[in-house]
Order: sequence, then structure tokens, then C-alpha cells
Amino acid sequence: MRFFFRPLLFTFCLVNIFSCNTTKKTINSQTPTGIKALRFLSEYDVPYNMPFNQTTVGGLSGIDFDKGNDCYYLICDDRSAINAARFYTAKIFISSAKIDSVRFTNVTELLQPGGHPYPNSSVDPYHTPDPEALRYDPFRKQMTWSSEGERILKTKDTVLEDPAINVITPGGKFIDSFPLPSLFAMQKIPKGPRQNGVLEGLTFADNYQSLYANVEEPLFEDGPRADIFENNAFIRILKFDVNSKRNTRQYAYRLDPVAYPASPVDAFKINGIPDILYIGNKRLLVIERSFSTGHLPCTIKVFISNLAKATDVKNIASLKDVPAFTPLTKTLLLNMDDLGIYIDNIEGVTFGPMLPNGHKTLLFVSDNNFSEKQKTQLLLFEIMEASDFRNIFHDFILKSGFFSVPALKHPGTDFLKGMPLISFLPELVLSHTPNRPCYATPLSYDHLMNLIP
Repeated sequence: MRFFFRPLLFTFCLVNIFSCNTTKKTINSQTPTGIKALRFLSEYDVPYNMPFNQTTVGGLSGIDFDKGNDCYYLICDDRSAINAARFYTAKIFISSAKIDSVRFTNVTELLQPGGHPYPNSSVDPYHTPDPEALRYDPFRKQMTWSSEGERILKTKDTVLEDPAINVITPGGKFIDSFPLPSLFAMQKIPKGPRQNGVLEGLTFADNYQSLYANVEEPLFEDGPRADIFENNAFIRILKFDVNSKRNTRQYAYRLDPVAYPASPVDAFKINGIPDILYIGNKRLLVIERSFSTGHLPCTIKVFISNLAKATDVKNIASLKDVPAFTPLTKTLLLNMDDLGIYIDNIEGVTFGPMLPNGHKTLLFVSDNNFSEKQKTQLLLFEIMEASDFRNIFHDFILKSGFFSVPALKHPGTDFLKGMPLISFLPELVLSHTPNRPCYATPLSYDHLMNLIP
């Protein structure tokens, strides 16, 4: 949904006001209490194949903000093919609510339990990592990162490598790992995780006492991959106790259909979850990323998902065979298609710095797959919470005149014709984006303001 607020562009889905159809205090004070909207501020593109400390920068599949040291950690999904498996440390400078520049300051190799760098697939395919997500724990001064493992089935060369969640020092030294349930072991038969569709996202919660991890696509037992139609494609989100490393709960999350058909129709297409972010009050920010061959941009949707009433499916071996469970609820917060800019392969999200106006921020990063046809994007968004939005909407309505008597005398007036628009009719606010209609609600100004928490 796109709203044109003169002179600002807000792209959002208003929770509790306009509804689109979609089926403990922490160290990081950025955790918002009630996200109502995201305002796009800025894009910054890291140069293609930028050299840094004898490595090639690219394939950035996860990002996390270390507020104490005012820096960002970005994990690279290079499977030790170009350089050794690694993560980068960077400074991201924001000025006038825009990303001014990015300076990489360090690169750190991810090390195996024996202290050696990980091998590439030509040397040892059974121990080659596939790094996807990384989060920093400021309590323990440790990092946790995920690897998808591998599943290659060939007559002469079968490779089965289990996914992993590893704990390391900031210097990359292996400390420990989180044991995964047997359901997540790679198998030759169609059971367990799919290739390249396993542990994509991580996020800490409950003052760093809990860790959530998500698989990108459904396990074989849980049903089909997402398609261009609704087909009950469920992925799992796992909750771990950080101290015991024990998996305590699992949740089912229903994916949206793939956004566009592939061209040709039988070519590769996907919709899955590349990252998650805990935002407090038993809620997760969930990114869904859809890509179809023949349609170069990715469709990135950001949802708010509520854990509170969802069934613990840890003891359910197959979600498709046991339909009697309650999945996580999800509410669309943002569809990046509505920004009107090219969006690449978004894979990571983190809270960013506080803006001068006191508002919190989000930073997204894209994985360019080391391809010159793709971009390594950093996207900056301002978080609009309930109180922020009330003040801005209040000022806008009073200053715009859209709710003035003259405006109400001309029912049917469409502003910004030919574009996603808002029409203001007597006692009616109608929000509409082509192909994404949202219902109209009879509202007076007082009624509208009372609906904003």
C-alpha cells in the first residue's frame, strides 16, 4: 500500500486501521514497542566485487548492529570458494536521515572446532559451510551464526552435510553449537530439509536468553514448496534456550504464494524466509522473499508475526499429516514492490541507529550472489511507532485540508490520478494500490484518530 503524504512518501500497511488480506527489556534499546509503519529513507549500494583486506566483498546474507561498538557485522555466504568463510565488520554513516557512506573495517574468518578455516567444496565438500545468518550477543560477548549444510544427490557423489547453529568468539574461534532435532538432519530420501532451504534467519529474544531460528522453505515432511497459488506451504521457526542450547518450542508459519509466475513456466521460482527479527511482546518481524526466473527484482514482504497463540509443533513430525494446529499469525507491514525502486535479493535485517528525531531504524542488506547483474544493497527505514504515527497523521490531516469542508464538498475527487492513491470522500477514506486492494472504512476525523493506539 502506498500513501502519499505531502511532501513525504510513506509506504505501509496500517495495523488495526487499514487491513490488507493476508492470511523483557533487552540491551538493544532499539527494540520498538509497537511498529505501525516503515518509512523508506535511503539506499546505498556497495560496489561490485569491492576488494577489502585481500578478500572480495559480496554475498552478504546477514547483518547485525553492535550498538556498544557502533558497528555492524555482515556475514558472507561465500562457501570458502572465493575466500575463506568469513564475516565483515563495517561502519555505516548516516547523515540527514540517509546512508552517507559505508566503511569496512575488518574481516574475520569463521573457524572450525579445530581452529582451522573451513574448506571449500573441492577440498572437502562434507565440511564446507554455507553461512547465512549472524547475530551478536553483547551479554556473553559471543556471536551465533547459521549454516545451511548441503544435500547433493548424485549416483557417484552424494553429499549430505547437516545444517548447524554455531557459537563463536568475535575473533571467529569456535566455542559451541546448538544441537538440532533429528528432523533437521539431511537425508537421501525426501525427508528433512531441502537443499539450500534450511537455516536462514536468527534472532535473539528475552534479553538474549532465547534464540529463534527459521528454515527458509518447508521440510519435506511438512508439505510442498510455495507456488504461485496458495498451497499451505508451512515452514518452521525454532526457539532455543541459549544457556542450555535446547530446542524448547517450534512454530508453524504459512508462506505467501510466489509473487510472479516464472518464465518459462517450469523454471525456478521460490518464496521463503531469509531472516527474522524479534521486536518484543512475543512478536517477530518476518521477511518473505519471492523470486521467479524471468522477473529480475525480488518481491520482499515484511510481516509482523505473533507467537502468543501459536501451537508448539515440536512433537509433530509432519505438518501436512497433522492439520490440527494453530500457525503464527501474520500481518503485512510492508511490500517493497510499493517503493517503486529496484529491490534485489534481501537476506538480512537489523535495527539501526537512532535518528535525530528519536525514531528507531531498520537496515536491510541484499546478497548479490557475487553476480555483476545483482546489487549489494543497504536499505534504511525509519520505524514509525504508534505514538509517532499519531502525531504525524494528526499534523498532516490538519495541514493538508483533505478533511476540510471544501474537500468534503467534492466527493469522488481522486488525488494523484494514475498512481496508487488515496481518495477522500465524505466520511470515507479509501486506500487502493493496483492488484492489492484494501477495504474502505467509513471514518470521521475523530473516529480515525481514536483508532490509532
